[in-house]
Amino acid sequence: MPGHHLHCIWQYDPTLHAPPRYKRSCGYDPFIPDPLAGINVTLEASVMGAVSEAERAIGALNTKAGPALSPLARLLLRTESIASSKVEGLQIGVRELARAEARSATGSLASPTAREVLSNINAMDLAVAAAARAEHFGVPDIVAIHAQMMAHSPNAAVAGVIRTQQNWIGGNNYNPCGADFVPPPPDEVPRLLADLCEAINDDRLPPLVQAALVHAQFETIHPFADGNGRTGRALVQVIFKRRQLAPDYLPPISVVLATAREQYIAGLTKFRGQEVAAWVEQFAQATARATGLAHACLMAVRALQEQWREQLAASSGAPRRDAAAWAILDVLPAYPVLTAPAATGATQRATRSIYDAIEQLVAAGVLTPLGASRRNRAWEAEGLLDLIGGLESGVMPTS
Repeated sequence: MPGHHLHCIWQYDPTLHAPPRYKRSCGYDPFIPDPLAGINVTLEASVMGAVSEAERAIGALNTKAGPALSPLARLLLRTESIASSKVEGLQIGVRELARAEARSATGSLASPTAREVLSNINAMDLAVAAAARAEHFGVPDIVAIHAQMMAHSPNAAVAGVIRTQQNWIGGNNYNPCGADFVPPPPDEVPRLLADLCEAINDDRLPPLVQAALVHAQFETIHPFADGNGRTGRALVQVIFKRRQLAPDYLPPISVVLATAREQYIAGLTKFRGQEVAAWVEQFAQATARATGLAHACLMAVRALQEQWREQLAASSGAPRRDAAAWAILDVLPAYPVLTAPAATGATQRATRSIYDAIEQLVAAGVLTPLGASRRNRAWEAEGLLDLIGGLESGVMPTS
């Protein structure tokens, strides 16, 4: 991305609690990117081919999945949020998170890591919802996403707060001298964020090219003290939704980025040089792979749903076709660990019928109770978490 470096001096600070070498004044060179809105990007035929292939794959995913698989849209969005957290080193097991999500829904306490990742999921929900309804996506929308994202982080004090100090990536903890990358000075951030939002609201570029550029520009601006990566990846899904490239099923791009983190960082570094096209091509290839993973997972989950239906139909005392148990099977892929309130809300069935349905699904081997307590009960969907775990690891289902 075209831009320029600004040479600055980090002032000597005798009061700093640091080794003497870090107290000395030193020079550093923050990078200030050129405005993104209205940028004229010329891409080679091979790059545009990769872009077109990825956009066609996303279109096919949304067309072939259809409304019958709409509960799986939440599964993909959830997977994207979890993988985006993984890029930043927030690691939590598939089952641990699913059970923590169920506990949180019933008012029980989850672990700090689980709460932070669940906040990321909520922030992604917020981002996509805002994209769908906002006529003009602006800086307050970005701030709202970040505030939700960081609400339960150890650094929650910076949630929704645009930075007013210089930050940097790599190097030491005391000054930006020798850092791997120094974002723009804080007084440049408001102007650059306003320009970024103008680029988000523009529709002259192909959606995937727009998303690639907006994401990389956001990471270059680095407008928050923490949580920039997760917020920037949420903006990718905002653009896909706003441009109607992915109206229902969003490809979990962070799954691919998390499994190739060093290449991802190298791609962002290329963007900050003169290799914008190389970054766009890399982003398109990652998107195409993520879309392939999503399609394979949706088909595997659909097959699992059919297996569940066969098990329920073959069980002793199988319920009538209009019973609540069948309605739960329709929405179950969105809830790998199910609670009665979640089932009631998703199916709009009476609470009593939901509990009867859950008993029928347990008897059919579709649901497995978690724990013996009758308070705040939860049930695991048989086989679903294994599929989700494979998707989050970037592994194609084998059947």
